[in-house]
Amino acid sequence: MATQSLQIQQLNSKMLTVAALKKITPPPTGWIKAVRNALGMTLQQLGNKLSITKQSIQIIERREVEGSITLKTLRDVANGMDMELVYGFVPKDGSLDALIERKANELATQIVMRTSNTMTLEDQRNSKTRIQQAINERATTIKNEMPKILWD
Repeated sequence: MATQSLQIQQLNSKMLTVAALKKITPPPTGWIKAVRNALGMTLQQLGNKLSITKQSIQIIERREVEGSITLKTLRDVANGMDMELVYGFVPKDGSLDALIERKANELATQIVMRTSNTMTLEDQRNSKTRIQQAINERATTIKNEMPKILWD
């Protein structure tokens, strides 16, 4: 568990570094064409650097806009323009800890509510406070144990 916690901390710090990039909207023409045009580089010139035709560069630019380009192709094109491809993942929740917290609470709520419904059918209803306390306790256990079921 300590190793996993350390991995989460290390990844969190890396992800926070690139989190600001989430706010950057890609140019409508795609990064390749926008950068190529900004540099004043023709399709032929970029094609020559990559040993492919200018028509192939047009296809690559179109595939980038469509979202069907590969990371390898993006890396190759970046190298051809004397640039470096940078990519990463940023949790929608803001951090891995927040993501784990949300998923643990969702799973804990499911488990506790299933038990609570069974108890209600047996006329042994719990108070809302007791149910919330049980959810919080279960969520803490789930976060500490990080069972595989958390990601189902």
